[in-house]
Amino acid sequence: MSDVDRAKEFYAQVGFSVDHDHVVSEDIRFVQLTPPGSACSIAIGKGVTDAQPGSVKGLQVVVTDIEAAHKVLTERGIEDSEIADMPWGSFVFFADPDGNAWAVQQIQPRSHA
Repeated sequence: MSDVDRAKEFYAQVGFSVDHDHVVSEDIRFVQLTPPGSACSIAIGKGVTDAQPGSVKGLQVVVTDIEAAHKVLTERGIEDSEIADMPWGSFVFFADPDGNAWAVQQIQPRSHA
């Protein structure tokens, strides 16, 4: 992350829980964030990874209601895509301030009456 505090604020705005924010040393700061309802989390910070800011693509979270997820992101001021229906699911896409790319997926496509 190019700016840990900005990234932490962004993910909290998305709705992730801030589980930990611990400064280990002058060179290491560990921030753990968990998406709502998930047993998996992400770690951001200083000295946590060798990855360049914005280089992570293909992160994905699965939800049961893509319309609700899209509405929450939009209402929270997150710039996200329209819902895209594909044979393998319905998706909304967004990126964090560094450009790390996320997909929010509802596994079954929405039914169209």
